[in-house]
Amino acid sequence: MKIGIVGLPNVGKSTLFNAITRAKVSAANYPFCTIDPNVGVVAVPDSRLDFLEGMYHPKRTVPAVIEFVDIAGLVAGASVGEGLGNRFLSHIREVDAIVHVVRCFEDGGIAHVNGSIDPKRDIEVVELELILSDIELVERRIAKTEKALKGDKSLSGELELLKKLLLWLQSGKNARSFEVHEKAHRDIITASPLLSNKPVIYAANISDDDFFSDEISNTYYTTVTEIAEKESAGVLAISARAEEEIIWLKADEREAFLKELGTRQSGLDRLISEGYRLLGLISFLTVGEDEVRAWTISDGTKAPQAAGKIHTDFERGFIRAEIVEFEQLKNCGSWSAAKDKGLIRSEGKEYIIKDGDIILFRFNV
Repeated sequence: MKIGIVGLPNVGKSTLFNAITRAKVSAANYPFCTIDPNVGVVAVPDSRLDFLEGMYHPKRTVPAVIEFVDIAGLVAGASVGEGLGNRFLSHIREVDAIVHVVRCFEDGGIAHVNGSIDPKRDIEVVELELILSDIELVERRIAKTEKALKGDKSLSGELELLKKLLLWLQSGKNARSFEVHEKAHRDIITASPLLSNKPVIYAANISDDDFFSDEISNTYYTTVTEIAEKESAGVLAISARAEEEIIWLKADEREAFLKELGTRQSGLDRLISEGYRLLGLISFLTVGEDEVRAWTISDGTKAPQAAGKIHTDFERGFIRAEIVEFEQLKNCGSWSAAKDKGLIRSEGKEYIIKDGDIILFRFNV
């Protein structure tokens, strides 16, 4: 699972990445300070794991994780190679979702690549480059499909779909907003590595003053939220600079600080959780003296396929899954107590895993 952090130069991408991963990549005040993508793997916040760790005292606790990729700043013309754009766009093609950092703060000491703060314009610059790159990709695919059509007439439907998509992109609209109703057509679109089809979270990077105020009165942030609503995209207000400072606090100090702000999660924790949700992911849990662990699966996964996340033998020889809900185990205090109360369910191959299910898989190979 990869989430790419994108945006114009000097909007706070690398500062945000530093905060997310506690890494120290360059965050200098000039464009293209991040030439190669920096990658950081971060834990998905999950208070259930903390509780289970206290219950089982395992040798190790393994959280679910998301990989963040810090991608160098895009500029107008990136799709045709401006600012090494083609190279950076290829990095975006490899991620599952995008965090688009948008500058929503004034600071005379940090230059803006376009000379002024304008979130709408900045979003449009990045979005247009993604669309232009997609147009080139779809044009190549149309040419390839037309050639293949001579020997396979069944491709006519795919060709028609691609031509409609091309016209849509050429009108300046992203692939995310291209409506497709038939499953076969959706599969064609999904299989295409379209940049503008990737799920997006807008991270509105606000000033420290806005971040610490009771209510955000920032017109730039309002603009970003309006754009996100129209696109059905996610949006979060963050202060990359403040988050970078918060992450270095000791756990108890950070908890006290967040409590003072009236929240239990930092902006970064919310961003990570939102990325997990955006990708349609959930976690099931396994427990024991050796290990307490969160396993990542797509929402809607059936029990045998979930078992296969642990080991292919578990899926191949799946017999049943013994399951208890987290809250039930928490209230009972132990697996055996939950079993005595009849709360451990036995589920078969058609059972769809729920977020927070605690599972013991039975299998035979």
